[in-house]
Amino acid sequence: MRPHRVVVLLLEPVIGYDAVIPPQVFGQAHRPDGTPLYDVAMASLDGRPVPASLGYAIAPHGNASLLAGADTVVVPGTQLPGPRQEGNLPGELAEALATIRPGARVVSICTGAFVLGAAGLLDGRPATTHWKYVEQFERLYPAVDLDPSVLFTDDGDVLTSAGLSAGVDLCLHLLRRDHGTTIANAVARHLVVPPWRDGGQAQFIERQVPERPEQSTAAARTWALERLEEQIRIADLAEVVGMSVRTFTRRFRAETGESPTTWLIRQRVRHAQRLLETTDLPVDAVAVRSGLGTAASLRAHLRTVAGVSPSAYRRTFRVDVEEAS
Repeated sequence: MRPHRVVVLLLEPVIGYDAVIPPQVFGQAHRPDGTPLYDVAMASLDGRPVPASLGYAIAPHGNASLLAGADTVVVPGTQLPGPRQEGNLPGELAEALATIRPGARVVSICTGAFVLGAAGLLDGRPATTHWKYVEQFERLYPAVDLDPSVLFTDDGDVLTSAGLSAGVDLCLHLLRRDHGTTIANAVARHLVVPPWRDGGQAQFIERQVPERPEQSTAAARTWALERLEEQIRIADLAEVVGMSVRTFTRRFRAETGESPTTWLIRQRVRHAQRLLETTDLPVDAVAVRSGLGTAASLRAHLRTVAGVSPSAYRRTFRVDVEEAS
C-alpha cells in the first residue's frame, strides 16, 4: 500500500514554525517493517522558495501541481494580505486550491484558517485559529462557526488548529485517527511532546496557572490517572491537593481549560481506546477497566469521540498493534 500523500502548501510569507510541523510529525510514522506511512512534500504556488515571516526562506519540493495528487493538504499559517486582511483569495491561489481532488482532507494550522475561510471551505463548519486573531477572523468570515477555546477542530474532511504548537496536537490527532493511539504515542515520544494536551487554547490567553506548585491541581490529575478503574468524585480530587471543591474546580478549569468531569471522561475514553488496541479484553471488561462502567456507556462515549463502536474501533486499529508485536 502506498504511503498517504501529504502536501504542505507554503504561502508567502509563511509562518516557518507551522510549516515544519507536518513533515516532522508525519515523517516519524512508520509501519512495523520500517516503511513510511506518509509521504510529505512541500509546495509553493510557483515552485520557488517561499520567504518566511522571520527572515529566511523555505525551498519546496515543487509547485502547486502537487496538490492534485494529495490525500491531505495542509495550509500552515501565513501573513498573505488577501485572506488575512481582505477576506479574499488571489486568483493564482484560488486556482491552486480548486485542483484539490474531491475526498482529500484539507487542514489548516494557526492562521492558515484564514485561507480556508477565504476559500469558503469553512462556511457553516466548526473551525479555530490563533486566539490573538479571533476578532479579525470573525469579522472577515462571519459564516464560520469559530471556536477560539479549542486546540483543534475535526469536521471529517476539514480540520483546523489553533495557534502554532496546536498544529502538533492536530497532526498527532490525525495520526491517531488514521493509525490508532499506539503509533501516535510512539511519534509523540520521539518528538518529546505530550501525545495529547488537555483543555484548549483558552488556558494560554492569559497566565492563569498558579504561581506556586502547591496551588496547582496537577497532583490530582496524576492521582486520577492511576485510578481510572475506580469511582472518582470531584471531592476526592480536591482532597488530594487540599482544596475546597469550589476552589479546585475553578483552578482546574483555569489550568486545563475544561471541567474536572469532562477531563476525567476524556481520560477514561483514551484508556479504553488503548485497551481496545492492545488487549483482547471483552468490551464489558474494557468498560470496567477504563472506569466507564458499562458497555453501553463505553459505546456512547467512543461513538462521540471516534464515531464508531468499540468493536469497529478494535477492528480498525488492532492490526497495527498485532503487527508491531
